[in-house]
Amino acid sequence: MAKMINEKELIQEIESDEWQPVKDVNKEKEKLKNAVREKYKKRIISIRLSEADIRKLKKKSLETGIPYQTLISFLIHQYVEGKIKLEL
Repeated sequence: MAKMINEKELIQEIESDEWQPVKDVNKEKEKLKNAVREKYKKRIISIRLSEADIRKLKKKSLETGIPYQTLISFLIHQYVEGKIKLEL
């Protein structure tokens, strides 16, 4: 993740030529768009869950206002990013 810098640091970086102009802005924009698209690309998977778990997930999704498939995706993402732990 990029570090946030304050205005003074930014001015210093610009004045010391740390920042260089982009030759082809449109090409650079397209490259960045493609990078974002790749990062957030979704893939459809099939998963088998018990009816009871699906009912509970749907109940939780109603409580949170998040569609249950989005809730499942969110939970998996939080787990793989190390933000929630799995207890066995």
